[in-house]
Amino acid sequence: MAASKESNDVILYDDGDHRFIRLGAGSRGKKGVVQTIQYLIVDKGRGVLLDPGGVHLFPGVVAAVSRYISIENIDAIFFSHQDPDVSSGIALWLGVTSARIYIADLWIRFIPHFGVVDQARIASIEASGKSLRLGSGAELVFVPSHYMHSPAAFSLFDRRAGVLFSGDIGGAVFPEGAETLFVDDFKAHLSYVEGFHKRLMASNEATRRWADNARRLSPAMIAPQHGAVYRGESVGAFLDWLAGLRCGVDDLDALYRM
Repeated sequence: MAASKESNDVILYDDGDHRFIRLGAGSRGKKGVVQTIQYLIVDKGRGVLLDPGGVHLFPGVVAAVSRYISIENIDAIFFSHQDPDVSSGIALWLGVTSARIYIADLWIRFIPHFGVVDQARIASIEASGKSLRLGSGAELVFVPSHYMHSPAAFSLFDRRAGVLFSGDIGGAVFPEGAETLFVDDFKAHLSYVEGFHKRLMASNEATRRWADNARRLSPAMIAPQHGAVYRGESVGAFLDWLAGLRCGVDDLDALYRM
Protein backbone atom coordinates (compact mmCIF):
# COMPACT_ATOMS: atom_id res chain seq x y z
CA MET A 1 0.00 0.00 0.00
CA ALA A 2 1.31 3.42 -0.93
CA ALA A 3 0.02 6.77 0.35
CA SER A 4 0.15 9.85 -1.84
CA LYS A 5 2.37 12.59 -0.46
CA GLU A 6 0.16 15.25 -2.06
CA SER A 7 -3.19 13.99 -0.78
CA ASN A 8 -5.03 11.62 1.54
CA ASP A 9 -5.19 8.99 -1.23
CA VAL A 10 -3.96 5.44 -0.61
CA ILE A 11 -3.12 3.00 -3.42
CA LEU A 12 -4.39 -0.35 -2.16
CA TYR A 13 -3.13 -2.34 -5.15
CA ASP A 14 -0.79 -1.59 -8.07
CA ASP A 15 0.76 -4.05 -10.51
CA GLY A 16 1.63 -1.53 -13.20
CA ASP A 17 -1.42 -2.06 -15.41
CA HIS A 18 -4.10 -2.17 -12.71
CA ARG A 19 -4.58 -0.02 -9.62
CA PHE A 20 -7.18 0.17 -6.87
CA ILE A 21 -7.11 3.56 -5.15
CA ARG A 22 -8.80 4.88 -2.02
CA LEU A 23 -9.36 8.55 -2.81
CA GLY A 24 -9.05 11.08 -0.02
CA ALA A 25 -11.52 13.66 -1.32
CA GLY A 26 -14.34 12.99 1.13
CA SER A 27 -12.54 10.95 3.75
CA ARG A 28 -12.68 13.54 6.53
CA GLY A 29 -16.15 13.99 7.92
CA LYS A 30 -17.51 17.32 9.07
CA LYS A 31 -19.79 17.75 12.04
CA GLY A 32 -23.31 16.71 11.06
CA VAL A 33 -22.14 15.26 7.71
CA VAL A 34 -21.68 11.55 7.02
CA GLN A 35 -18.07 10.73 6.19
CA THR A 36 -17.75 9.11 2.77
CA ILE A 37 -14.89 7.54 0.85
CA GLN A 38 -14.61 7.23 -2.91
CA TYR A 39 -12.59 4.61 -4.80
CA LEU A 40 -11.07 4.56 -8.27
CA ILE A 41 -9.96 1.55 -10.29
CA VAL A 42 -7.50 2.39 -13.06
CA ASP A 43 -6.97 -0.34 -15.64
CA LYS A 44 -4.61 0.35 -18.55
CA GLY A 45 -5.32 4.06 -18.27
CA ARG A 46 -9.11 3.72 -18.15
CA GLY A 47 -11.16 4.33 -15.02
CA VAL A 48 -14.01 2.85 -13.00
CA LEU A 49 -15.30 5.12 -10.23
CA LEU A 50 -17.02 3.61 -7.18
CA ASP A 51 -19.70 5.51 -5.20
CA PRO A 52 -18.51 9.01 -6.20
CA GLY A 53 -20.70 10.71 -3.61
CA GLY A 54 -22.92 13.74 -3.27
CA VAL A 55 -23.03 17.06 -5.06
CA HIS A 56 -20.94 18.87 -2.45
CA LEU A 57 -18.05 16.42 -2.96
CA PHE A 58 -18.00 16.64 -6.75
CA PRO A 59 -15.18 19.23 -7.17
CA GLY A 60 -12.93 17.40 -4.72
CA VAL A 61 -13.52 14.00 -6.30
CA VAL A 62 -12.85 15.40 -9.78
CA ALA A 63 -9.56 16.80 -8.51
CA ALA A 64 -8.68 13.49 -6.85
CA VAL A 65 -9.46 11.41 -9.95
CA SER A 66 -7.45 13.83 -12.10
CA ARG A 67 -4.31 12.96 -10.15
CA TYR A 68 -4.42 9.55 -11.86
CA ILE A 69 -6.34 9.80 -15.14
CA SER A 70 -8.20 12.32 -17.26
CA ILE A 71 -11.89 12.60 -16.33
CA GLU A 72 -12.68 11.71 -19.97
CA ASN A 73 -11.12 8.29 -19.38
CA ILE A 74 -13.74 7.18 -16.84
CA ASP A 75 -15.67 4.43 -18.61
CA ALA A 76 -17.92 3.22 -15.80
CA ILE A 77 -19.36 4.50 -12.53
CA PHE A 78 -20.69 1.98 -10.01
CA PHE A 79 -23.30 2.86 -7.39
CA SER A 80 -23.67 0.33 -4.57
CA HIS A 81 -27.16 1.67 -3.76
CA GLN A 82 -29.35 4.76 -3.93
CA ASP A 83 -28.51 6.85 -0.86
CA PRO A 84 -27.74 10.52 -1.60
CA ASP A 85 -24.27 10.32 -0.03
CA VAL A 86 -23.54 7.71 -2.72
CA SER A 87 -25.35 8.95 -5.79
CA SER A 88 -26.72 12.50 -5.60
CA GLY A 89 -23.87 13.79 -7.79
CA ILE A 90 -24.85 11.48 -10.66
CA ALA A 91 -26.06 14.25 -13.01
CA LEU A 92 -22.75 16.10 -12.65
CA TRP A 93 -20.75 12.96 -13.49
CA LEU A 94 -22.91 12.25 -16.52
CA GLY A 95 -22.20 15.81 -17.64
CA VAL A 96 -18.39 15.59 -17.53
CA THR A 97 -17.85 11.97 -18.61
CA SER A 98 -19.17 9.54 -21.18
CA ALA A 99 -19.28 6.83 -18.52
CA ARG A 100 -21.88 4.12 -18.27
CA ILE A 101 -23.65 4.07 -14.90
CA TYR A 102 -24.25 0.77 -13.08
CA ILE A 103 -26.90 0.64 -10.36
CA ALA A 104 -29.55 -1.83 -9.14
CA ASP A 105 -32.62 -1.92 -11.37
CA LEU A 106 -34.96 -0.93 -8.53
CA TRP A 107 -33.35 2.52 -8.22
CA ILE A 108 -33.26 3.53 -11.89
CA ARG A 109 -36.78 4.98 -11.63
CA PHE A 110 -35.55 7.28 -8.83
CA ILE A 111 -32.59 8.69 -10.79
CA PRO A 112 -34.63 11.56 -12.32
CA HIS A 113 -35.01 13.00 -8.80
CA PHE A 114 -31.26 13.69 -8.91
CA GLY A 115 -31.70 15.76 -12.09
CA VAL A 116 -31.04 13.03 -14.68
CA VAL A 117 -33.41 13.26 -17.63
CA ASP A 118 -31.64 11.10 -20.24
CA GLN A 119 -31.23 7.57 -18.88
CA ALA A 120 -29.58 6.13 -22.00
CA ARG A 121 -26.26 5.57 -20.20
CA ILE A 122 -27.76 4.02 -17.05
CA ALA A 123 -27.54 0.23 -16.89
CA SER A 124 -29.31 -2.16 -14.55
CA ILE A 125 -26.73 -4.30 -12.75
CA GLU A 126 -29.09 -7.28 -12.88
CA ALA A 127 -29.29 -7.02 -16.69
CA SER A 128 -25.53 -6.49 -17.13
CA GLY A 129 -24.44 -9.99 -16.17
CA LYS A 130 -22.47 -11.11 -13.16
CA SER A 131 -19.34 -9.05 -13.82
CA LEU A 132 -17.53 -6.44 -15.90
CA ARG A 133 -14.40 -7.21 -17.92
CA LEU A 134 -11.79 -4.48 -18.20
CA GLY A 135 -9.15 -3.88 -20.87
CA SER A 136 -6.45 -5.89 -19.12
CA GLY A 137 -8.82 -8.81 -18.69
CA ALA A 138 -9.42 -7.95 -15.03
CA GLU A 139 -12.87 -8.93 -13.76
CA LEU A 140 -15.10 -6.85 -11.49
CA VAL A 141 -17.75 -9.07 -9.91
CA PHE A 142 -21.18 -7.75 -8.89
CA VAL A 143 -21.87 -9.15 -5.39
CA PRO A 144 -25.53 -9.17 -4.23
CA SER A 145 -25.87 -7.14 -1.03
CA HIS A 146 -29.65 -6.84 -0.76
CA TYR A 147 -31.02 -5.55 2.55
CA MET A 148 -27.50 -4.57 3.59
CA HIS A 149 -29.01 -2.00 4.26
CA SER A 150 -30.76 -1.10 1.02
CA PRO A 151 -33.38 -3.53 -0.37
CA ALA A 152 -31.49 -3.45 -3.69
CA ALA A 153 -27.74 -3.15 -3.31
CA PHE A 154 -24.50 -4.59 -4.69
CA SER A 155 -20.87 -4.75 -3.65
CA LEU A 156 -18.06 -4.99 -6.21
CA PHE A 157 -15.13 -7.42 -6.06
CA ASP A 158 -11.98 -6.72 -8.04
CA ARG A 159 -10.54 -10.19 -8.58
CA ARG A 160 -7.16 -8.94 -9.77
CA ALA A 161 -6.64 -6.58 -6.83
CA GLY A 162 -8.32 -8.87 -4.31
CA VAL A 163 -10.29 -5.90 -2.97
CA LEU A 164 -14.01 -6.14 -2.13
CA PHE A 165 -15.68 -2.73 -2.27
CA SER A 166 -18.55 -3.23 0.16
CA GLY A 167 -20.52 0.03 0.12
CA ASP A 168 -22.04 0.60 3.56
CA ILE A 169 -21.13 -2.90 4.77
CA GLY A 170 -18.27 -2.70 7.23
CA GLY A 171 -18.73 1.03 7.59
CA ALA A 172 -17.55 2.70 10.77
CA VAL A 173 -18.63 5.83 12.61
CA PHE A 174 -15.52 7.33 14.20
CA PRO A 175 -15.50 9.87 16.99
CA GLU A 176 -13.59 13.02 16.09
CA GLY A 177 -9.87 12.39 15.91
CA ALA A 178 -10.15 8.58 15.99
CA GLU A 179 -10.16 7.97 12.22
CA THR A 180 -7.82 5.32 10.85
CA LEU A 181 -7.03 4.22 7.29
CA PHE A 182 -6.92 0.49 8.04
CA VAL A 183 -8.43 -2.00 10.47
CA ASP A 184 -5.67 -4.23 11.84
CA ASP A 185 -7.32 -5.07 15.18
CA PHE A 186 -11.01 -5.85 14.73
CA LYS A 187 -11.72 -6.10 18.47
CA ALA A 188 -10.49 -2.55 18.93
CA HIS A 189 -12.52 -1.42 15.91
CA LEU A 190 -15.78 -3.16 16.88
CA SER A 191 -17.22 -0.28 18.90
CA TYR A 192 -17.13 1.92 15.77
CA VAL A 193 -19.14 -0.52 13.62
CA GLU A 194 -21.51 -2.29 16.00
CA GLY A 195 -24.24 0.31 16.40
CA PHE A 196 -24.23 1.20 12.70
CA HIS A 197 -24.74 -2.42 11.65
CA LYS A 198 -27.25 -3.37 14.32
CA ARG A 199 -29.57 -0.56 13.28
CA LEU A 200 -29.05 -0.36 9.51
CA MET A 201 -28.66 -3.98 8.40
CA ALA A 202 -31.98 -5.76 7.92
CA SER A 203 -31.46 -9.07 9.70
CA ASN A 204 -29.02 -11.85 10.47
CA GLU A 205 -30.36 -13.75 7.47
CA ALA A 206 -29.06 -10.95 5.24
CA THR A 207 -25.73 -10.43 7.02
CA ARG A 208 -24.96 -14.16 7.11
CA ARG A 209 -25.64 -14.62 3.40
CA TRP A 210 -23.43 -11.68 2.47
CA ALA A 211 -20.62 -12.87 4.76
CA ASP A 212 -20.80 -16.37 3.24
CA ASN A 213 -20.53 -14.95 -0.28
CA ALA A 214 -17.64 -12.72 0.75
CA ARG A 215 -15.73 -15.68 2.20
CA ARG A 216 -16.07 -17.53 -1.10
CA LEU A 217 -14.34 -14.62 -2.84
CA SER A 218 -11.41 -14.70 -0.37
CA PRO A 219 -10.74 -10.94 -0.46
CA ALA A 220 -7.38 -9.62 0.70
CA MET A 221 -9.16 -6.41 1.75
CA ILE A 222 -12.71 -5.18 2.33
CA ALA A 223 -13.07 -1.49 1.48
CA PRO A 224 -16.27 0.19 2.76
CA GLN A 225 -17.67 3.57 1.76
CA HIS A 226 -17.41 4.79 5.37
CA GLY A 227 -14.63 4.17 7.84
CA ALA A 228 -11.46 2.14 7.37
CA VAL A 229 -10.23 -0.66 5.09
CA TYR A 230 -10.12 -4.16 6.55
CA ARG A 231 -6.93 -6.09 5.85
CA GLY A 232 -5.08 -9.12 7.16
CA GLU A 233 -6.76 -10.99 9.99
CA SER A 234 -9.39 -8.26 10.40
CA VAL A 235 -11.08 -9.42 7.17
CA GLY A 236 -11.96 -12.84 8.57
CA ALA A 237 -12.73 -11.44 12.01
CA PHE A 238 -15.22 -8.96 10.55
CA LEU A 239 -16.93 -11.63 8.43
CA ASP A 240 -17.20 -13.99 11.42
CA TRP A 241 -18.77 -11.23 13.50
CA LEU A 242 -21.13 -10.18 10.73
CA ALA A 243 -22.33 -13.73 10.10
CA GLY A 244 -23.48 -14.02 13.71
CA LEU A 245 -24.89 -10.53 14.14
CA ARG A 246 -28.45 -9.98 15.36
CA CYS A 247 -29.65 -6.76 13.77
CA GLY A 248 -32.59 -4.91 12.22
CA VAL A 249 -35.80 -6.89 12.48
CA ASP A 250 -34.12 -9.45 14.74
CA ASP A 251 -34.54 -6.85 17.50
CA LEU A 252 -37.83 -5.36 16.34
CA ASP A 253 -39.42 -5.67 19.79
CA ALA A 254 -36.82 -3.30 21.25
CA LEU A 255 -37.39 -0.74 18.48
CA TYR A 256 -41.19 -0.76 18.94
CA ARG A 257 -41.13 -0.64 22.72
CA MET A 258 -43.23 2.28 24.10
